[in-house]
Amino acid sequence: MPDDLTKRRPQDSSKINVHEPYELNYWSDHFGVSKEKIKDAVRVVGVMANKVKAHLGK
Repeated sequence: MPDDLTKRRPQDSSKINVHEPYELNYWSDHFGVSKEKIKDAVRVVGVMANKVKAHLGK
């Protein structure tokens, strides 16, 4: 089943799914950093949004 292109926000805002383009776009805009920085942060600290936020210094 294809992705629902009407989705603009994550279903679970406590976790970041870097494999969904709409979530990656959302978190990139939310934290004001590039998509690559989001991916790098998730690689380092995991998928929990609060840990990514702290890692990015936001």
